[in-house]
Amino acid sequence: MNKDQSKIIREQADRSATREHSVPLYLTSSFIFDSAEQGRAIFADEEQGMIYSRYANPNTSELINKVCILEGAEAGLSFSSGMAAVFASFAGIVESGDHIVSSRAIFGSTHQLFTQLFPRWGVTTTYVDAVDPEEWEKAIQPNTKIIFLESPSNPGLELVDLEWLGSLKKKYPNIILAIDNCFATPYLQKPLKYGFDLSIHSATKYMDGQGRVLGGLVVGKQELIDKLMFFIRHTGPSLSPFNAWVISKSLDTLGLRMDRHCSNALALATVLETHPEIEDVKYPFLPSHPQYELAKKQMKAGGGIVTFVVKGGKERAFRFLDELNMILYTSNLGDARSIATHPASTTHSKLSEDERLNLGIQPGSVRLSVGLEDQEDIIQDILQALEKTK
Repeated sequence: MNKDQSKIIREQADRSATREHSVPLYLTSSFIFDSAEQGRAIFADEEQGMIYSRYANPNTSELINKVCILEGAEAGLSFSSGMAAVFASFAGIVESGDHIVSSRAIFGSTHQLFTQLFPRWGVTTTYVDAVDPEEWEKAIQPNTKIIFLESPSNPGLELVDLEWLGSLKKKYPNIILAIDNCFATPYLQKPLKYGFDLSIHSATKYMDGQGRVLGGLVVGKQELIDKLMFFIRHTGPSLSPFNAWVISKSLDTLGLRMDRHCSNALALATVLETHPEIEDVKYPFLPSHPQYELAKKQMKAGGGIVTFVVKGGKERAFRFLDELNMILYTSNLGDARSIATHPASTTHSKLSEDERLNLGIQPGSVRLSVGLEDQEDIIQDILQALEKTK
């Protein structure tokens, strides 16, 4: 088998003596040893084996293996949430006095880590414009430990040239190159092939795909995963076996779902682009997107997020959101059901107005996570809400 979808569908934990077809839930806190000597050997890393579900569990191991297959990664770790994965990817590596270079267009909670929490421990961050290659290299300092980015970004759908950043890393081999690959998923984009060291995911989003459970994953080079394993083993941001089981089963349909998300999103973006009550539509696979050629180069399709600005500012945007019938209003994304979000007042509300504007988040901006419903129903709900709020 050489296709990812075939591999992840067939990847599963070893069958037990009961010969089950579907992987069972391993709802156990710990695992027994056949002997005192085996316990000693496993704790000494002389023998492989499960110890405690805070460290590893058959359900979490199966999930990690599937994502490693999709990303082409050597190893990985699972976490209780996407932000736990983001936090651990830095906190498990940086030391006091280290420096981070990050694209300015990042998720609000990640921004809070860089500006509010990490400075307490003597870790500083320099922001750069994602689309300006010169800024990235200028921002590198002798103490730079990590270069981090989101691509596409949340919610502005700004892209970074992954191949170029991979070539930059060759000049600075000691710097760790990490990406939040949540919006694209490893089905649409594979950063590790460009030389990235770590790829981070909120599995809460498209990997689960149905708004049911929380989860996070980090995959990448074995030596870095080993370093992060020490951190999480002693801090405990573990993914529950149940959530891992749910997400692992969902990965079997990731490709099918993402194809539908992408086709629906492109159809909606195309309609919105010419609508008189809408301005500044962003979608990576729209020819009008300023990085359209780059998107086609490094992504299989444009993803399931469309961001647009409703004319009339915040007041009109709020009325538009209240008039939606089928589309849900919540702060999540990546669901089978279409979801609308007002980033300025929710996910990015802790940023200053200037910071939001620098990210392209205007008072009238709406982020739409396009679901799996029929295209016509999604488009019609948007159009009727716009008509009612003229």
